[in-house]
Amino acid sequence: MASLGDFNANDHQPTEREFLPIPEGQYMAEIESSEMRRTKAGNGEYLQLRFVILGGEYQGRKLWSRLNIENPNTITKKIARGELASICRAANVLVPADSSELHGKPMIITVKIRSGEGGAANEIKNYTKYVSLSALASSLTSALHPPSVPATSSAAIPSVPPSWRLMK
Repeated sequence: MASLGDFNANDHQPTEREFLPIPEGQYMAEIESSEMRRTKAGNGEYLQLRFVILGGEYQGRKLWSRLNIENPNTITKKIARGELASICRAANVLVPADSSELHGKPMIITVKIRSGEGGAANEIKNYTKYVSLSALASSLTSALHPPSVPATSSAAIPSVPPSWRLMK
């Protein structure tokens, strides 16, 4: 508990915050937290992931994804596990023992806007592995310039052809 001293709400105007959805598009983001929660119906669990945008105009904005990975509806469960597989591939963590292993891994997310009861909101529709320019340049350099074969010393190279080559 925290003491609020002499605070009186009557002395201040309420702050109104309106969180408009960010525009549709692709953003670099990472998972900053995750937790399992019970469904409203109480018959399943979903993994809630909180993403944070890492750069640009919307840096710091949060987006959420809920994956119904334990659900009596097999189709719902299959969709959620497929989405989790996409996230794991994007994070390059293919066999996570815990959702925290997915935290802090940059990836590209595709964001859409959906309409709902509470108004317009963002929805993450796709997850793609992020490849940095330096990693891309390094892999291109390796592909274009394979490692050279070490030069052999002149002592290892015979100055006279083998005898079988001299025979006619």
